Amino acid sequence: MDQKTAITWFALGILTKRRYDFLLSRFGDLDRALRALDGTVLGELGCKPETIERMTNLGCRLQVAKDAFATCNLQQYATRMEKQGICLVTWEDVTYPAMLREIGDPPMFLSYRGDLSILERPCLGIVGTRAMSAYGKRVVEACIPSFVAYGVTTVSGLALGVDSAVARQTLAAGGKTVAVLGHGLGSIYPPTNTDLARQIVDRGGLLLSEFPLDSIPTKYTFPSRNRIIAGLSRGVLVVEAGAKSGALITADLAIDYGREAFAVPGSIFSEGSAGCHEIIVRGEAKLATSPMDILQDIGVIAGASAKDASMADRYIAQNPDEERVITMLSGSPQSSSKIVETSGMEPGTVSAALTALELAGVAGNTMEGWIRK
Repeated sequence: MDQKTAITWFALGILTKRRYDFLLSRFGDLDRALRALDGTVLGELGCKPETIERMTNLGCRLQVAKDAFATCNLQQYATRMEKQGICLVTWEDVTYPAMLREIGDPPMFLSYRGDLSILERPCLGIVGTRAMSAYGKRVVEACIPSFVAYGVTTVSGLALGVDSAVARQTLAAGGKTVAVLGHGLGSIYPPTNTDLARQIVDRGGLLLSEFPLDSIPTKYTFPSRNRIIAGLSRGVLVVEAGAKSGALITADLAIDYGREAFAVPGSIFSEGSAGCHEIIVRGEAKLATSPMDILQDIGVIAGASAKDASMADRYIAQNPDEERVITMLSGSPQSSSKIVETSGMEPGTVSAALTALELAGVAGNTMEGWIRK
């Protein structure tokens, strides 16, 4: 389809894969389909009565039935996209994300700002609650450096909580991240993340949306957004999620698409981890305790080399204290007091070294104690 047709269909916001296939079989291409679009065709597409009425009311302004967008409106829309640095990729383009083509209900259009090519790297969806705890923040800070070190693109939703933490930590580690929005790219929601969105693009990342520019977030757009996160990714990691968290929808979709699903365990007393525990118990998600295990399961590193490629083996200690603590860590959890006792180091020195190693992805603090990664 030509650019005018693509922008028009995108702006109308009614085209699903099923409707796309119907129009191709009926008219041969979307250019002819757009010229023929009227109330009858909208009805055949299965549009709701209110949608048909809205489109009919727009008819004199957008001239849907005969001429698609009036020239001035089309030009205004295209100019606005250009001024905001927003590009459009369609289902028919060779640059359409390959992983997303594999799902059953892929979006026909994706508007984006940033570098679309980062989707060609291994992608991992990382999602969780908006009410992120200090524990959830520590998990993100401990895992992201390992993912970045192995060239993984992180994918999340730019919501408050875990999503925002994923984006910030990926940028802090020098990596690339994708934010899939549940609304149009004409604005950023929540507004408090406007600067974060800018940083994502400025540092080689990507903002992505299937919705027309001025679409607002609703209870329906976020589940739709979640399928894109799952579709782009080799696997989805749920960091923290309550029993009815939307993050669980993303994990379920990943499973439906034949991708891996992982969940981080939390305290049995934490309602914020109840959803993670539920999908682990049901066998729907793998227990996630190490970023290296996740990297292995999504095919980024080979199973035989996972141990040899661990962060601890690759990490260069920043001082003698870190080097000494690293040698004391193993795959078996041990308390910081045990490390103090065995090493003869001061408690404050051990604590500082462990914190630095955790942030570097070298050490992990489980419920039972500290482990080497």
